[in-house]
Amino acid sequence: MKGKPYITQIEIFQFEYKLDDIGAEPTIGIPVYKPGNTHKVLANGVLVETNEGITGEYIGGSSTEYSAFPQFAPSLIGRNALHREDVYNDTKQATRQHARMGTGAIDMALWDLAGKFHDAPIYELLGGTKRPLPCYASTYVGDDENGGLNSAEAYADFAEQCLSIGYPAFKIHGWQNAPIEKQIELVHAVGNRVGGKMDLMLDPFCAIQTFGDALKLGRACDEYQFFWYEDPFKDGGISAHAHRKLRQLIRTPLLQLEHLRGLESHVDFIEAEATDFVRADPDYDSGVTGTMKIAHASEGFGLDVELHGPGPVRRHLMSSIRNTNYYEMGLLHPKVGPFHQPYIIGDYQDEIDAIDENGCVETPDGPGMGVEYDWAYINNHRTSTSIFN
Repeated sequence: MKGKPYITQIEIFQFEYKLDDIGAEPTIGIPVYKPGNTHKVLANGVLVETNEGITGEYIGGSSTEYSAFPQFAPSLIGRNALHREDVYNDTKQATRQHARMGTGAIDMALWDLAGKFHDAPIYELLGGTKRPLPCYASTYVGDDENGGLNSAEAYADFAEQCLSIGYPAFKIHGWQNAPIEKQIELVHAVGNRVGGKMDLMLDPFCAIQTFGDALKLGRACDEYQFFWYEDPFKDGGISAHAHRKLRQLIRTPLLQLEHLRGLESHVDFIEAEATDFVRADPDYDSGVTGTMKIAHASEGFGLDVELHGPGPVRRHLMSSIRNTNYYEMGLLHPKVGPFHQPYIIGDYQDEIDAIDENGCVETPDGPGMGVEYDWAYINNHRTSTSIFN
């Protein structure tokens, strides 16, 4: 009979791997297609050890997130690793002056640990059911490279390619500094090519400079009945007033809240009638525990929650949430190879060809997250380690 698993050590670490033909967009540094360039990725993770020999593991999130671990990790030593609700509340309080950073990673590691303790996948612990998860193809941001996503027609070509592969939906990330006329041309090109054949989404990733331009772009989306319009404003997606005003003037539903953290901020934004779809991210929103709270709150308002980004935990969450539509497969590009995760062993992948004939992926079945990390690879590529015990 298993005893109670008490936390004996928490280890956070960073390691690196490389992506070919990727560079950094010069204005805000996000990944962009750059042929011949090699982009170094700094990946972060956490390993929780217990007296029972059961571990919880999670890889994901930025180094900024992990910088907050010293605020709460020492106080978790000796605590029951299954008491996730208490850890959620205490780490949330401990990081109240640090934007709740790090709370997602530790929570996801503890859910992985709980799944291993109970010999069950996370989605079963949540009461979910394994089911096909419909995917949308989510593009890299636009570039200026020959053969890349450098024109409206190039995006339309890529949308047709994704449709032919089997994707039921396609999300556009446009250009960082393009004139609004070029952004509108992009909506028209993709809408004319695949509108009515796929659900279409537009995410300017907070690049639109003025309310007027955001309104023009939203009205272009209206012409093709886009499924949602996400984060248009340069405000960083946080003004409830601005987004409520935009909602009143366009027909396309808004999807917001990637950049506001946690349950309470989400509920306030929903109550202000500033969004139609609710974005949640377990890295930003305190893990599985926090994301499920947001999903249930959204359900109470009659709204759908859409998870940000791919990954095993997102699949477990989506398998456990009724009010959700699509799994984000990305980032994808016609000239960039698979966004490979060399630290995962086995068949799991989040790549352009990972979907089945119906445009879906499945959730891993193994205990916890259901994936196995390649610790030999991780240890050979480590750049830093911090231990709390």
